[in-house]
Amino acid sequence: MKDWTALAIRVLNGEDVTDEEALEILTCPDEEILLLLHGAFHIRKHYFGKKVKLNMIVNAKSGLCPENCGYCSQSAISTAPIEKYAFMSKEELVKGAAQAHQLQVGTYCIVASGRGPSNRDVDVVVEAVKAIKETYNLKICACLGILKPEQARLLKEAGVERYNHNLNTSEQHHPSITTSHTYQDRVNTVNLIKAAGLSPCSGVIVGMRETAADLISVARSLKALDADSIPVNFLLPIDGTPLADVNELNPRYCLKVLALFRYLNPTKEIRISGGREVHLRSLQPLGLYAANAVFVGDYLTTAGQESTADHQMLEDLGFEIELVATGHAGS
Repeated sequence: MKDWTALAIRVLNGEDVTDEEALEILTCPDEEILLLLHGAFHIRKHYFGKKVKLNMIVNAKSGLCPENCGYCSQSAISTAPIEKYAFMSKEELVKGAAQAHQLQVGTYCIVASGRGPSNRDVDVVVEAVKAIKETYNLKICACLGILKPEQARLLKEAGVERYNHNLNTSEQHHPSITTSHTYQDRVNTVNLIKAAGLSPCSGVIVGMRETAADLISVARSLKALDADSIPVNFLLPIDGTPLADVNELNPRYCLKVLALFRYLNPTKEIRISGGREVHLRSLQPLGLYAANAVFVGDYLTTAGQESTADHQMLEDLGFEIELVATGHAGS
């Protein structure tokens, strides 16, 4: 039986987890999961205590995307019967922020489908962010696709603290997921937003036929990119998408994945994201012994669980909601 706490102490002392140890995390015997999570919590508690950051998404533009990402119901190749609409108005985005504020959300995420935003889309976000900051003072994360440098500058000046652009999977596996843009396109976008002074948020989607080596590779890539926040999504196979028949996850493996990202990225925000309700199921609370953030409310085209259930889960764990102070890009 492996001494997971000893590994956690080594991580806290600045040692890197080896590829062999990373594989041991993902293949940890089920009867050792609580010990694995105890080690993960040892790291998590050191950097984040028992605080949990809440994030909420507003789907600012739905569908109408020219990309061919195999997991996405909004892509050009998807036949999923989703609602499709053009970019929301400033007023609609501010209304979503009001709901986020009511739910004690620290970070409000403005997400839009598409390869990248038009200048008009960016102008709408800029005006909405200014109003949200004035009224609710929420931390803002934008996720609008591939940006131009000038667009990144405008978002930063408006008060956007963070920008999300997920790597999604490893460089090796990326061509199996999409061919309409490259893995390097995604890396370049993360580097561009860092250069603009925005806090980089970049994560993964687990369960897309990737190998353990792919997960270890992308976890290391995110560390190399110095992503401040790492959302870990679990694939929701959606009818009408190329990955509709993929269902290879179980709650215990999902916990091991969350532990992997904590051991390999000890100082970073690890966020349990899309698919948690379906794949972690009754083990959702255990995920927060490795992760320190969670999405509440609905996702892009799929529903989450009731926010009151999330608040109850945190109370039952004895954890505390962290209300994020704005003005610090890395916070």
